Amino acid sequence: MLPLGSIREGDGDVSENEVCCSCPSGRAEDGRVKIGIAADHAGFALKQELTKALRATGHEILDYGAHKLDPQDDYPDFVGPLAKAVAQGTVERGIAICGSSIGACIAANKIAGVRAGPCSDNYSAHQGVEHDDMNVICLGGQVLGNALARELLETFLAARFTGEERHTRRLKKIADLEQGQQ
Repeated sequence: MLPLGSIREGDGDVSENEVCCSCPSGRAEDGRVKIGIAADHAGFALKQELTKALRATGHEILDYGAHKLDPQDDYPDFVGPLAKAVAQGTVERGIAICGSSIGACIAANKIAGVRAGPCSDNYSAHQGVEHDDMNVICLGGQVLGNALARELLETFLAARFTGEERHTRRLKKIADLEQGQQ
């Protein structure tokens, strides 16, 4: 697969009918990452750009919307289904985009099993996965340029959870919080 940075901006349109996600596990049979993506109006243009770049590098994408630019739409309507797909394992990783990344992050983290984080730097994009098993990256369509967003995604998708005892212990405590046990 090509790195995302090798994809130029504006290489074609993405249609709402271009869903190519068919197997129930988070990874495609050939090892490609199955990714869900969602954005409201403030992240719509960035979502379109990132979807094109990800498909061009061979990843399978499930697009949870928005499928058209509507200034009146609301990010929970798109991020909620994306987060549920991540929690259920339909997709391995998720990308949630709103204007700043914060609202999408709040909405995604309401779903048990989702560990979403806002990222605007490479360290957070890999450390969030390596230490915190982050499975949804939240990006700000109004605060990130396309090139930086592609770079952050490449970093996020390449990162793997270390599984170290201290990190696993912390994730267990988070799971307990989700179950109301702490």
